[in-house]
Amino acid sequence: MKFYKYEGTGNDFIMIDNRKNFFSKNEEQIKFLCDRKFGIGADGLILLENHKKFDFQMKYFNSDGKIASMCGNGGRCIVAFAKKLKIINNKTKFSAFDGSHNAEIYGENFVKLQMNNLEKIDKIGNSYFLNTGSPHFCSFVENLENINLLYEAKKIRYNDMFKKKGTNVNFIEKKENKIFVRTYERGVEDETLSCGTGVVASAIANYLENNPKKTNFEIFTKGGILKVFFEKNDNIFKNIFLQGKANFVFEGTIF
Repeated sequence: MKFYKYEGTGNDFIMIDNRKNFFSKNEEQIKFLCDRKFGIGADGLILLENHKKFDFQMKYFNSDGKIASMCGNGGRCIVAFAKKLKIINNKTKFSAFDGSHNAEIYGENFVKLQMNNLEKIDKIGNSYFLNTGSPHFCSFVENLENINLLYEAKKIRYNDMFKKKGTNVNFIEKKENKIFVRTYERGVEDETLSCGTGVVASAIANYLENNPKKTNFEIFTKGGILKVFFEKNDNIFKNIFLQGKANFVFEGTIF
């Protein structure tokens, strides 16, 4: 089986061209392929498939082998992958778990991905819970670099409120006019170097918490820098965009 490896700010994915529908989507097989010791190694696996109305369809699986909700960095990477396969040029509209998405490629590897509108946001204590294609719990902390992220995140991910369906957990530290985000991802059950939907959720949570005048943010993650843009009309966040690099790493064949 031929595969391609992509990464977006350190969030890495196995990409498979499944337009001929040959891939079995077996949970154990996906888990093996994502294993960093015995397989290829990745945070998740993404299938590019045909779609009747759009340029292509994205199906995303976490490294635990289970089908997952929307992945922002994965969405940016599959756009770059589709261009490599010559399915698209620089603009596209594709289908994903949470509906359709528009995207555009700038230069060789910058992808600007439009996310779905957001209206429902829950305030839980001093934190926020919102769904930006995947569910995210966002909490503000100090000295983020030095916190025990796995310990603190698991207390939230496995508490009575979230343990059944799970949630991603983001810790946010505001630094001058920028924010630093670290994310624990459900399905991966570990910290990832960045999370696209988590960065979007964190930018919106920061807007609500600190009420800045601007609606565009430069966000630092352990894997690099991402940008988030949005508009707010009444209580609805619209025209939400996630932008950053989506890099082809290598391709190969696994038997």
